[in-house]
Amino acid sequence: MDYAASFYRFKMLILAATTRGVRKMDRIVQLPDNIANQIAAGEVIQRPASAVKELLENAVDAGADEIRLIIVDAGKTLIQVIDNGNGMSETDARLCFERHATSKIRSIDDLFHIKTMGFRGEALASIAAVAQVELKTKRPDDETGTLIELENSIVLRQEPVAVANGTCISMKNLFFNVPARRNFLKSNASEMRHIIEEFTRVAMSFPHIRFILISNNQQIFHLEQGSLKQRIIQLLGNSYNAKVVSVKEETDFMKIYGFTGKPETAKKTRGDQYFFVNNRFIKSPYLNHAVMNAYREMIPQDSFPMYVLFIDLDPTQVDVNVHPTKQEIKFEDEKLIYAFIQAAIKHALAQFSVSPTLDFELDAGIQQLPAVSQPFTEDKKDIAKASSLFKGFTQKHQAHLIDKPSAGELKSWKDFYAPIPKEEAPLFDYEKTEKQQQVFAEKKKQAFLIDENTELKQVLHSYIIAPVNNSFLLINQQAAHERVLYERMKKIAIGKPAVTQRSMFPSTLELTPADAVLLNELLPDLQMLGYLIEPFGNNCFVIQGTPADLESGNEKQLIDFTLEQYKHFNTEIKISNREKLIRSLARQRAVKTGNRLTEPEMRELIGSLFECEVYNTAPDGNPTYLEFKLEQIERMFGR
Repeated sequence: MDYAASFYRFKMLILAATTRGVRKMDRIVQLPDNIANQIAAGEVIQRPASAVKELLENAVDAGADEIRLIIVDAGKTLIQVIDNGNGMSETDARLCFERHATSKIRSIDDLFHIKTMGFRGEALASIAAVAQVELKTKRPDDETGTLIELENSIVLRQEPVAVANGTCISMKNLFFNVPARRNFLKSNASEMRHIIEEFTRVAMSFPHIRFILISNNQQIFHLEQGSLKQRIIQLLGNSYNAKVVSVKEETDFMKIYGFTGKPETAKKTRGDQYFFVNNRFIKSPYLNHAVMNAYREMIPQDSFPMYVLFIDLDPTQVDVNVHPTKQEIKFEDEKLIYAFIQAAIKHALAQFSVSPTLDFELDAGIQQLPAVSQPFTEDKKDIAKASSLFKGFTQKHQAHLIDKPSAGELKSWKDFYAPIPKEEAPLFDYEKTEKQQQVFAEKKKQAFLIDENTELKQVLHSYIIAPVNNSFLLINQQAAHERVLYERMKKIAIGKPAVTQRSMFPSTLELTPADAVLLNELLPDLQMLGYLIEPFGNNCFVIQGTPADLESGNEKQLIDFTLEQYKHFNTEIKISNREKLIRSLARQRAVKTGNRLTEPEMRELIGSLFECEVYNTAPDGNPTYLEFKLEQIERMFGR
């Protein structure tokens, strides 16, 4: 036997012997239940408001006619829901905290006949995974109830207890075992707004149930049993009392009912819009578009109507199990529902003499136009027939005819392609240094400055025409004023607070509970900007003072509209609450399109605009002006 081969075999045998007892550790392991539950809880319980929604829906499913919600520290310390519903047995009370344990699903067919709110069996398991939970429950037929305490999905205590019929569940110290998640929660005021939003959606769906909301020992809502309209007024404010019309249509396929606002209630922001399908709140841009179409030509394009609409249809026609929060659903026939909603809204508005009537008489002004009033003479016919456009449509093989250009036109095109001397070649923006860009911007700003001899003209009560050098500017007065106000308030926010002018007769502002929570959050920033507003109890505030440069008389409307703008502020970039407030205030305080300006006012506005650091765009990025140069205008007229 070859010596080398024998030595190699001996070496491999030794290596195999030394590694035979060694096994590499497997990398895939099964997660413990408590960790798996915490991860799964992230889909269902994203913030305190998520838990409020799930607990309120469970109370509704339990058949309660009174539900009490108690909040401490915007739900971070305590969320407690007390109901007088059916209660649970000792076994059910223990089992309800297991994942996918539910009393509402027995077979796959049940999933397509869902008529209750919660059904997945995930809510209580998720809550128990990220909070300390105490449950007290009792059925009417039982002598004693059941007490269960859980922490981190582990049952710490279970024992009989004397308790009223129904269920009381307390969720304490949310995300106590997931500190990273807890750190991502917003301020108490911000989280409380989300809680009120979820509370409003559930309470609006069930006006026959008494709902009570208490936050930090202060009663926010006490909603008595009543009609749907009464519940809407209680939740959205008395301003809608005489400004809504009833919507009610029914077919064999579906039923729609509720209320929609009259055109004068339309707002500039998308608020107070609620869709419910089988009493479940949903978000549907598609169905919202149907409502907007019904209001077409009745409200401005940038306005949004108020509506609270309920759609009842066979559960088999809708899939509610497409999203963990169940706010996004799928319809079997969306187009049919779209058409039905649009028709129902139009019918309701027409029934209450809200929709505009059609005028079939031709406007007398049209009759005076030369094209209508003057005859089409033979000379005009000959001129029209001689045009290349007429030939292109009437003569055979002339559809693609291109007239031969004149010598003058060819010369102008040759000049266009002539090389530019290197010393005269312009630089692109990316080729300029920062200093060159600043110099260029300053030169342009100087070219736009006007003096007392500049003639200004307002057109359409919305735009200002200002001649400058060999051009003129078309200035959007609202966008320009927004830019001016925005920069002034930005300087105030990082410097000395604005001067406040105290009101001789303070005005009282009454808000909905949700708006009252929001205004409380914004009071420090508003005070820095010159607004002196003090809480007056029961969702009321007193406006004691306003910025010295603000005309008095419309303070209540300004604050109300600013809150609406702030709530529905949309931007692609994340900005601070103070920045949102400043932008919202600038938009509300700016002079609106359609307002007539005097010449001194126009002069003051233009002068202030070109003193701004950024003068060519409004805070939302839209242009403040357009420049029309002489050569551009002459080209438009073929000169």
